Amino acid sequence: MKNTQEIPRVFLARQRFQRPRVDNLEAAVKGELARIFPAGSLQPGARIGITVGSRGIANIAALARAAVDFFKSREARPFIIPAMGSHGGATAEGQRALIAHYGVTEEAMGCPVRAEMKTRSLGRTARGVEAFLAETALEADGVLLMNRVKPHTDYKGPIESGLTKICGIGLGKLEGASEYHSHLHDLGLGVAIRSAVEKILETGKILGGLAILENAYHETARIAGVPAARMLEEEERLLKEAYQLMGRLPFQEFDLLVCDQMGKNISGAGLDTNIIGRCVYGFVQGKPWIEGMPSIARIFVRTLTDESDGNAVGMGLFEFATPRFMAKVNHQVTQLNAFTACSPLGAKPPIVLPNDREAIAVALKTSKRRPDGPRLAYIRDTLSLEEVYLSEAFLSEAGQRRDLKVMGDPRPLEFDAEGWLVSPFVGKN
Repeated sequence: MKNTQEIPRVFLARQRFQRPRVDNLEAAVKGELARIFPAGSLQPGARIGITVGSRGIANIAALARAAVDFFKSREARPFIIPAMGSHGGATAEGQRALIAHYGVTEEAMGCPVRAEMKTRSLGRTARGVEAFLAETALEADGVLLMNRVKPHTDYKGPIESGLTKICGIGLGKLEGASEYHSHLHDLGLGVAIRSAVEKILETGKILGGLAILENAYHETARIAGVPAARMLEEEERLLKEAYQLMGRLPFQEFDLLVCDQMGKNISGAGLDTNIIGRCVYGFVQGKPWIEGMPSIARIFVRTLTDESDGNAVGMGLFEFATPRFMAKVNHQVTQLNAFTACSPLGAKPPIVLPNDREAIAVALKTSKRRPDGPRLAYIRDTLSLEEVYLSEAFLSEAGQRRDLKVMGDPRPLEFDAEGWLVSPFVGKN
């Protein structure tokens, strides 16, 4: 397709976000666990499961190892439970491999990894939700829920993504994830998960939680120990804090967003829907999913992360990709995740164009025409928002913003001889 709209020059803008950070991760983990598990509260030899999910939580291996070491210091016998619903192809091998990507292995943790997928039904809740719990959790003397608390990508409520979710969907494995998502159109996913978790808590197997908050720079901002008896109330409060810490795009309206990468280690939907303003349960192009979120006409994603192991769920959220992206997609794994979540849109392939230059040109050709040129943003991914490349149409406004620093003059995007974009983000964390 012939391009009739020139690819605009871009400039680097650096965003300023709140940046609380935990300097000593091991001390913070052990201090919080000591607070909710005082001396004498654990029986010597107790088998304690520690949940680890499929999200790309910063420092997850160090956090998990600190939790393992704490329980060993109390003469308990800790082990890791991969807790991620249907991810990893809903197989023990796949889930073990996913957390190994993050450095969570038996050798690194100094304890077993129990990845079995078998669950047990706990019966139905008062709302009619069948609750499931992994046999590995039921066989343990107790479980510590460890997860990042953050805004969810698919629903909004007092509790979204965090300890409650990893308890319900993570420890529910495939059966639990399928059951709770099946209530999407009656109770709603958030209500279904909470209802199941209330029943799971009645088993007494959940001892407490270790909630992780991250800042907009994908750094550990805070670690909070949460007793099981106050888990729901505490998570509501932590979610409000997480909303204040999350990153955002610097403007509200874009003609094109270019992302270097997407993946399950970045967001459950591949791209964080809170950032792009689109939802895997349906969206209108150019309209925000929820009022106040960005409005983006076109999205182009260049590649899928290796950590995703082929799971490209969420690719239905964007319009354009290239053969390089599609070569990394495992459609069977992607479809399983999408069907389990009752969101087939998540597995819908984008339009495939020959290279990056052509994808960007077509995206701009099919978007709104503006007298001052297209409004384009280029980011590494939806977790990495400190540095954003913006088209010249934003330059005047960006220069007046106190939370933005313009880092240089506009310049053309760089492509190689075959039309592939030379990423300015390569080599940056």
